[in-house]
Amino acid sequence: MPSFSSANLLELAAGDDADFAASPLRPPLLPRLMADDGTPASPSQRERRIIVSHRLPLRAAPDPSAPGGLSFSWDPDALALQLRSGLPPAAEVFHVGTLAAAATVDPATHAAISRVLYDRFRCLPVLLPADLHRRFYHGFCKHYLWPLLHYLLPLSPSSPGGLPFDRTLWLSYLSANKLFADRLIELLNPDDDLVWIHDYHLLALPTFLRRRSPRVKLGFFLHSPFPSSEIFRTIPVRDELLRALLNADLVGFHTFDYARHFLSACSRLLGLDYQSKRGYIGIEYYGRMVTVKILPVGIDMNQHESVISSPETTVKVQELADRYKDRILMLGVDDVDLFKGIGMKLLAMEQLLEEHPQLRGRAVMVQIANPARSEGKDVQEVRDEIGSISRRINERFGGPGYEPIVLINRTVPTYEKAAFYAVAECCIVNPVRDGMNLVPYNYTVCRQQSPALTDAPKKSMIVVSEFIGCSPSLSGAIRVNPWNVDAVAEAINLAITMPETEKQLRHEKHYKYVSSHDVAYWAKSFDQDLQRACKDHYLRRCWGMGFGMNFRVVALGPNFRKLSVEYIVSAYHRTNSRLILLDYDGTMMPPSSIDKKPSSEVISVLNGLCSDPKNIVFLVSGRGKDELSRWFAPCEKLGISAEHGYFTRWNKDAPWELCMLATDFDWKKIAEPVMRLYMEATDGSSIEHKESALVWHHQEADPDFGSCQAKELLDHLENVLANEPVVVKRGQHIVEINPQGISKGMVVDNLMATMLSTGKAPDFVLCIGDDRSDEDMFESISSYTNNSSVPAIAEVFACTVGQKPSKAKYYLDDTVDIIKMLQGLANASSVQPPRPAQPQVSFEGSL
Repeated sequence: MPSFSSANLLELAAGDDADFAASPLRPPLLPRLMADDGTPASPSQRERRIIVSHRLPLRAAPDPSAPGGLSFSWDPDALALQLRSGLPPAAEVFHVGTLAAAATVDPATHAAISRVLYDRFRCLPVLLPADLHRRFYHGFCKHYLWPLLHYLLPLSPSSPGGLPFDRTLWLSYLSANKLFADRLIELLNPDDDLVWIHDYHLLALPTFLRRRSPRVKLGFFLHSPFPSSEIFRTIPVRDELLRALLNADLVGFHTFDYARHFLSACSRLLGLDYQSKRGYIGIEYYGRMVTVKILPVGIDMNQHESVISSPETTVKVQELADRYKDRILMLGVDDVDLFKGIGMKLLAMEQLLEEHPQLRGRAVMVQIANPARSEGKDVQEVRDEIGSISRRINERFGGPGYEPIVLINRTVPTYEKAAFYAVAECCIVNPVRDGMNLVPYNYTVCRQQSPALTDAPKKSMIVVSEFIGCSPSLSGAIRVNPWNVDAVAEAINLAITMPETEKQLRHEKHYKYVSSHDVAYWAKSFDQDLQRACKDHYLRRCWGMGFGMNFRVVALGPNFRKLSVEYIVSAYHRTNSRLILLDYDGTMMPPSSIDKKPSSEVISVLNGLCSDPKNIVFLVSGRGKDELSRWFAPCEKLGISAEHGYFTRWNKDAPWELCMLATDFDWKKIAEPVMRLYMEATDGSSIEHKESALVWHHQEADPDFGSCQAKELLDHLENVLANEPVVVKRGQHIVEINPQGISKGMVVDNLMATMLSTGKAPDFVLCIGDDRSDEDMFESISSYTNNSSVPAIAEVFACTVGQKPSKAKYYLDDTVDIIKMLQGLANASSVQPPRPAQPQVSFEGSL
């Protein structure tokens, strides 16, 4: 295993771990064509969907005559197979994942097995070495990541369930995800294929794929909970995992709670805010809009119908109906793990029998304990606990021919589970934390469709935990806090004693939802949203940035480019009337700087530009005039436009000119008390008083609460100031009130008009800014250059700071690049004009 100090984790090789068979050859990539309107067009070929999951949806059986001694068939219980029913009928579907039986396969037969699986099932196996798979799955996934996603912190090595973070296991996790990416790339046609990745085992995979193919169309669905940011922030590699999810185009969650926690983590850890537009939630991430989808998965109705109508199920239903005749049968179906709450469910049953003696001898709870998906001390402790509680209850309340707890500790076939669902009068699902849990859905459908119960009224009752993904969609269920044993016992009693008509109404309500929101509905909706999220890939350019798991793609418009210093210096020499407009905060001064006063370097650069008689240099800022006057006193020829243009002066000796658009500030008497109310209610916020404006800052407040309060304040101010001549705007960590007509765009218009009136129409304009208020300047410059009634400007450079969507056509990376570029212009006046150069633009790839 390479050292974890490697600068680029994406290039980690797993040593011998990488020795696995090559996949079948990928279909040749066809060159992209151009449509009549000049936009890229896809080659004519069959649509393809690539489903990536930890396990392939296959079952293996011993077969000495088959390659590797195994024969394969589809696994009808696998979600990766069931979701195919919702994909476009014309689409060719491929699967990528590991084989459950891979540990027993001779490595010499890997190539033959890969060929068989590809030819027969369109499955591409990722044949991880046994040791790597153990460290990846049983180590990092099941004993570190999975408990944390379910809110279990590894507080000590002896704590149940979770292991402390182990960097060697993290590197194994990355190595496994990289091998998934390598396998998938052999198949992928990034121009046309849609890739859908499933669950927490492959959280790192989007980064590996995005690095290999920046234009890949990539969706990710998390089937486990996403914990609150307080829990997620404990993960040492939290940023890497978040950035990996953000490298997908569409990220799906079962519930709004999970999505909300993800959005909160993005805000608190990466400083990213989300937008909600027309029902869609999106996070802007380096020019890409990552869509967040909320939709719980459903069940396969066709498979259920097939299972329920099978002869085996019919026979089993009749057998169980006879066995539990005159009994009140309650059912629990859970995996054996810490979070399913089986022990508390049994304690609630004990409490029920204690408080309601009339149910003794009648009430029976059948608890099907599915085999654990992993092994460990915690799993054995759960087994011991439920066994001990079951024996105690049966000894206390049982009798000849009656056991109140029937514990089934074996693998129960699907048809037998369906039979239990069909005959149970109540289903109890009370995990303390679970991603989705489809047991209530299965129960509802089996109660509806069982042919053995055709003549019986369709009714069912569900007691469901508040802490599982299916709870919000089961409005007719009795929701419980699984930790409150008394409340669960009373809920069970309510469920079995409820009037029959009420049970029928609740059942009908559930069945209507479950049957209409099945797995096909879920898959179709996700597929359509993924297509929508990727529809403009080929309208953007992209650059790869960052090392290792911090890699991300910057996606920008085709005409957006980095400003070449050589090119602008050449244009600078060719022109004679120059207007230079500079924002201050975030442009001349880094936003992270605490001391906002200009450095000696900034003063020197500005004086160098102002010393050229061909230049008119203006600082255009939202700050107050007194502060700017004091800071830039050494710059005698510098023009300053303060408070977004409300005050303007052409140099140090010129008087301040007041914009006469607004003279009445009575609105401040209305707005200030409202702002003060929010300031007092929001710790870390403050109010800035300007002569022409009021600003509420929340940069130091809690990110989520500050953002929420800012939205509320914006709405509140717009209501109370609806009849006032002001504009309420929300900016980066601020809510600002300005008089109508005051903006940095107005500054550009006034300066242009003044220069034209003096006969010095500019032939060179440089405008640099970094935030939303500076976009008004860029827009005004664009409008001016497109106006045929005014003299054309030979050279126009609207430049934003950072690679991000903007109305500017150029960008520079940061304030350091800005100062270097301005220093180059200041020095250019004292040297011979260089030979004209062309713009130097390079793109690493294109979306």
